[in-house]
Amino acid sequence: MAILRYLEYYLARLLYNSKGRDAKLFTNNATLFANVPKNIELTSPDVGPSGSHLGIEHSALGASRFPELSWSLAPDADISHSDIKEYILLCEDPDAPLPIVPNHGMYYAIPPAKTHIGPEDLQVDTARQAGEAKWLKGGFRLGKNIRGTIYGGPRPPVGHGEHRYFFQVIALREKLDLEKMKPVATKAELQEAIRGKILGYGIWIGIFEHKWE
Repeated sequence: MAILRYLEYYLARLLYNSKGRDAKLFTNNATLFANVPKNIELTSPDVGPSGSHLGIEHSALGASRFPELSWSLAPDADISHSDIKEYILLCEDPDAPLPIVPNHGMYYAIPPAKTHIGPEDLQVDTARQAGEAKWLKGGFRLGKNIRGTIYGGPRPPVGHGEHRYFFQVIALREKLDLEKMKPVATKAELQEAIRGKILGYGIWIGIFEHKWE
């Protein structure tokens, strides 16, 4: 195990500058978000404002605890809560030394009255299961992520420096047609499903570093 850790550290230092694929973030897709306002404000009651550091308990090195997230419309938003029919939420790491931006968690069909999500919401609702689809206790559906889990906490390579985790909330003017989607939707499928339905979005960034200790 020690040899693998040294190898991971060596590769992380070699690829130290392989970061910043922000252009590939979900909300930076120009074909979807051109002229869409950033009109949702996010914070984390248990971590702090955007740009705060996630604790070890939030990472895959700990318990992969999902940071609590709360959101509201910005004061200057030109939409009202009644305009919003649904939300989606996903977490991505554009600093991973990969050709893609890993998706650590994706959730959709979030009810419009739901403006707070915590770890208790990210448990499978066994009473509501229907085939392969996974409904969670927060009242929304689970999408596919890179690890095939409900949520994969940060686990950047040791020695690769700080990584930013973009938690993106997107408001929709129409509900998604779940019957036309896979039981556990992919990122590409969700991008297509929300086309022309986006009212706005907001971002909260959590920072985590896997240090050699």
